[in-house]
Amino acid sequence: MGFADLLSGAFGGPGPLGETAIKSAVLVLTGLSVAVAFTVGLFNIGAEGQLIWGALAAAVIGQRDLPGAMALSLLGSAVAGAGWGLLAGWLKVRRGVHEVISTILLNWIAIHLVHGWLVAGPLAAAGSGAMVSIAGTEPVSASAWLPRLFAGSRLDLGFPLALAVAAAVWFLLTRTVRGFEWRAVGAGRDAARASGIPSSRRICEGMALSGALAGMAGALLILGTEHKYPGVFRTGYGFDGIAVALVGGGTALGTTAAALVFGALRAGATRLQLVGVHPSFAELTQGLAVLLVAAPRIFQPLLARLRGRPSPAASAPPVPTVPP
Repeated sequence: MGFADLLSGAFGGPGPLGETAIKSAVLVLTGLSVAVAFTVGLFNIGAEGQLIWGALAAAVIGQRDLPGAMALSLLGSAVAGAGWGLLAGWLKVRRGVHEVISTILLNWIAIHLVHGWLVAGPLAAAGSGAMVSIAGTEPVSASAWLPRLFAGSRLDLGFPLALAVAAAVWFLLTRTVRGFEWRAVGAGRDAARASGIPSSRRICEGMALSGALAGMAGALLILGTEHKYPGVFRTGYGFDGIAVALVGGGTALGTTAAALVFGALRAGATRLQLVGVHPSFAELTQGLAVLLVAAPRIFQPLLARLRGRPSPAASAPPVPTVPP
């Protein structure tokens, strides 16, 4: 019981494997969203809001039954998320608003605008009546759905698509000049600016890409499993992306690997509920994983002090004073 049921719910056959894959795909993108922001030295807590706008864009575009509806919906979701992420970047470089504050506030703005007004008002499904608050939008056209890859499983095109995006992000960050400049800005904005790198522009670019990735995560949910924007849409994937990026060390490869683990935990949590185990067991496991990753940075300075090692400040030479 417990871990055995968790593993069974995540890997115990084609159905559970498919659930693990589709959840991992969304976490890959939200984790990369946070990791890209890390690269330019920012902490993007707004992936949830960016995901919401991306999901709404995918739902609205997907209703139109246009040629290439799936590709257009994915593109629209990326643009919507990028715009919301770019707003946080602009506030940072032009108005000096800390990204943690702005992205938290933008999350709430997105939630109330989309859930409280758009989905329950102008974009609500026709004939919702008294159920308008939970009915959601009109269904997405079948031509925009992500195709299923295997019979007997909900595994869809979103999983290989997320892995392809992860590979592209890895290449961008580690093998291109732009990626080097982003990393330079993240390591030291003033030093990067002194070397000729337009730091403010690179920060905005990084936040736009960060938002685009989260927006695409929203599209995977709408086009793959929901097939409309539901009236009740509390995913938590954007916030879980923070934990995924932290556990993955802020790198594309590490974040992808962490997303697979967290996706398995999410899928296994469903099985836990069926056997009477509280679903928070999976959340507890995720929290322990983050704690184990953070523990060395928390406790190493304390252990060094207990062992009598001088801190860097204590070992520095004294500052000379000017006699009166």
